[in-house]
Amino acid sequence: MKTKIPFILGSLMVLNGCSGKVPDLGVKNGELMPCPKSPNCVNSQAVDETHAISPLRFTGSPEEAKARLLQILESAKRARVIDVQENYIRASFASALFRFVDDVEFYFPQQQGAGTLIHVRSASRVGYSDLGVNRKRIEQIRSQLPTNRI
Repeated sequence: MKTKIPFILGSLMVLNGCSGKVPDLGVKNGELMPCPKSPNCVNSQAVDETHAISPLRFTGSPEEAKARLLQILESAKRARVIDVQENYIRASFASALFRFVDDVEFYFPQQQGAGTLIHVRSASRVGYSDLGVNRKRIEQIRSQLPTNRI
């Protein structure tokens, strides 16, 4: 029994480290931060095939789009909204088993015309491969937004 306690405590400390360090995030000069070289990130402003994903499109105003995104995020499992600004939302998602944390960002650039364009970035804090989890998450969010061709 005495040998199990240090093992359990050590395991908990290692697993607690799975959340990783919060990276430098946000919008700088109209751009979300670029993805790292690892394939565990998608970004609608990326140009390389590994990381590129289409931005989200919403039929209503930016305010309506933000409200709908917040509803989606608040109803998602293991999601937490961290920052809401006029043109930006940041959330985090924790994996079910090991609580690995992914950072998800939504950027609403100034635009004219009908509909709202939303740039996205979703990235794992730790590890190399995410087995496509970040891409699937953004596509799942996309499927919950009313869209049209804008």
